[in-house]
Amino acid sequence: MVGSTAPLTARWSNWAGNQRGSATAILRPGSPTDVAEAVRSAAATGRRIRVAGSGHSFTAIALADDQRMELSELNTTVSVDVEHRLVTVPAGMTLHALNGLLARHCLALPNLGDIDAQTVAGAISTGTHGTGAGFGCLSTFVEAITLVTGTGEVLHCSADEHPDIFAAARVSLGALGVLVEVTLRCVDAFVLHAHERPAALADVLDELPALIDGHDHVEFYWFPYTSRVQVKTNDRVPANDRPLPRWRGWLDDDFLANTVFASACRLGRAVPALAPGISAVSARALTERRYTGRSDRVFCTPRRVRFVEMEYGLPREALPEALAALRRIVDGLPFKVLFPVEVRFTAADDIWLSHGYGRDSAYIAVHQYVGMPYEPYFRAFEEVAAGLGGRPHWGKLHYRDAASLAPAYPRFADFLAVRDRLDPDHRFANAHLDRVLGGGAQPPDATT
Repeated sequence: MVGSTAPLTARWSNWAGNQRGSATAILRPGSPTDVAEAVRSAAATGRRIRVAGSGHSFTAIALADDQRMELSELNTTVSVDVEHRLVTVPAGMTLHALNGLLARHCLALPNLGDIDAQTVAGAISTGTHGTGAGFGCLSTFVEAITLVTGTGEVLHCSADEHPDIFAAARVSLGALGVLVEVTLRCVDAFVLHAHERPAALADVLDELPALIDGHDHVEFYWFPYTSRVQVKTNDRVPANDRPLPRWRGWLDDDFLANTVFASACRLGRAVPALAPGISAVSARALTERRYTGRSDRVFCTPRRVRFVEMEYGLPREALPEALAALRRIVDGLPFKVLFPVEVRFTAADDIWLSHGYGRDSAYIAVHQYVGMPYEPYFRAFEEVAAGLGGRPHWGKLHYRDAASLAPAYPRFADFLAVRDRLDPDHRFANAHLDRVLGGGAQPPDATT
């Protein structure tokens, strides 16, 4: 059996809990052949399929209004080519499992974001990225993909085989087909030296070009209602000679960043007037630290405090103007903001729907603790970001539609042409994709 039928009460929700829905059936294919059979069956009966991964997108991108497909049982060959630094894995494998697999073969991904719970398919389909002026999003590491199209055809794509599909499918929003297998380009395993320090926002902005050029990876967090930031740089070093003591890792990354911060957020939600003071204390509580560690363990940290998020990729030169406007927005809101603002950097790439297509980018991510109002905050920031040429992260909340997104992506029409070729009946659509890509009725999105 390709899948199992579930009652409407079998509900699904994303990690943040802001997207919830029910599917008429749940499909758990065990092989690419099962996926193709499921798609052909859906085509014959006029049904739709939406693939759901780990639920780490904040938008309704994974919500299924008909059949939901889960890839956790998908079994394809795992292949590790150490000599050529290539790994081929099932698309439903999590980044956490992939990082462990690579480490066992003395390999690593060149860059990562700050969480590793996403599936490989989900991460690349939404343009998940880390930070580093010399690195694009994770999709730039993809060497080949195998997907099942809307007609049930199994296609293998790379820069040499179906190159136009490859250019579109590396960031596809799940609109072109079901990814079943992904080949990624890796590097030799490496160690990172992490340096985290408090600083003044004005000083960081003044030294930003030198900071970005002088380190492999740079990011910083601005604490609302303050002029303070926490800066983090990661650089490759030859030896893991300064590991973080276990007690310090637990204190900073588990107890302070999760347990204590969760309590502070609950207090700020209950008594909003305390939020500026909480932000100020948080900015001062994070002290300087230096340590070394295995790359993925430095890049990725635990995230147990629930929040919702919007993130925009901007032309890098627009960052100071965007941050100045954001500070005015935060100060003028009728409610308080409990989460810091994250700023990261990526290199230009050539993937059609990548946020970094054709330009070096600065990313600004705004967050709000679950249960707190956020829409006026996010909409106000989006207006600023859109006016500066910003592109919203596909996995994070935004209010754009196809008409406003098309001018932001020079290859948007080309992507839609590939979509119409691979999935002519929009078998993989849902209400969210109808809104952001067009081609169907556009009811209000659950994110709004």
